[in-house]
Amino acid sequence: MANSLKLVIFDCDGTLVDSQHMILAAMRECYGVHGMVVPPRETLLSIVGLSLPQAFEKLGEGTQGFPVAGMCDAYRAAFHAMRAARVDYLEPLYPGAAEAVAALARREDVVLGIATGKSQRGVRAVLARHGLLEHFITIKTADDAPSKPDPGMVLHAIDEAGVAAANTVMVGDTMYDIAMARAAGASAIGVTWGYHPREALTGAGAHAVIDSFPALAPTLAQIWTS
Repeated sequence: MANSLKLVIFDCDGTLVDSQHMILAAMRECYGVHGMVVPPRETLLSIVGLSLPQAFEKLGEGTQGFPVAGMCDAYRAAFHAMRAARVDYLEPLYPGAAEAVAALARREDVVLGIATGKSQRGVRAVLARHGLLEHFITIKTADDAPSKPDPGMVLHAIDEAGVAAANTVMVGDTMYDIAMARAAGASAIGVTWGYHPREALTGAGAHAVIDSFPALAPTLAQIWTS
């Protein structure tokens, strides 16, 4: 059974939900708290997928004394305040996401997982809000493993699901997702509706890149039969 079982692991931000407005709002808040100039939108979105400390370390490269810990605290506080205010419209599902997840969850030969830079609390909250939480048997986050592109999240998900790496596919919108999957011995599908461009996904080693959720099932079939 385990040898024939397949695992599909989804990233969250930029793959299932479009969190860019909340991410950018929280970034503006934490830069404002520290009296610093906010980087361009493209720069901020380029680090989506990394865990918070790694994201701010990357954003602060070349800036002496960049307050990584303080930025993380201010970002979390801003994000939690928006969630407490129920600013739900800022994290909508991408078109076709719910249908694609539900269709895969109905298959007897497929189990689903999550690998995200969010916290456990954060990802479970957004999945529950959209009625998707019950579909995932394994959820790995920045609380459980090193930041992407380290393969830890995928390896832990594979172990928890009892599925072979060869039967595992990561679906994500950033080069960090793709690199993480490849390092774990899994296949990777990049999606173009998120925060990294197609060339970054292919350059990181994506086995395929898709432009919409309806393309996911046939792409998975191609990977699993190749």
